[in-house]
Amino acid sequence: MKYEVRISGQTRIVELERNGNGWKATLDGQSGPADVVEIAPSTFSVLIGGQSHEVCVASYPGGKLILQTGRFEFGSEVQDPRSWSGRRHGGAMAEGRQQIVAPMPGKVVRVLVKAGDEVGAGQGLLVVEAMKMQNEIRSPKSGTIERVTAEEGQAVNAGEVLCVVA
Repeated sequence: MKYEVRISGQTRIVELERNGNGWKATLDGQSGPADVVEIAPSTFSVLIGGQSHEVCVASYPGGKLILQTGRFEFGSEVQDPRSWSGRRHGGAMAEGRQQIVAPMPGKVVRVLVKAGDEVGAGQGLLVVEAMKMQNEIRSPKSGTIERVTAEEGQAVNAGEVLCVVA
């Protein structure tokens, strides 16, 4: 799979190819082995060059993505959204009622919204702390908060529903 991706204002050519149990990743013609495992919905463990990275991916209509790793956040956009839209992270994910789930086990440290609040796509909804790192969970679409099922201080499991955006 070959993609033209705009990351933080710079256009890059990204190629991904299955290689046994892992992936061969090529960025602008330079390749190397990458071990990628989805550890929770939209959260990936990536091992590159002996270093492990946890990457959370939030997708938006038109091929736009927000990639969070550690304390860094990158905005990106797939230049040909048609090649991306049929896949899991395409624009269809942000249609209709959305259940916002915990990407990993952790503790809810802040709830930023309440039932009835109007939210925009990409707006922070909750903050979950996992492995001593705080991760802001963002809305995949504009809409209204239908309900919030999480409370500050609550321990959550991966995949547990935190709130619903309608």
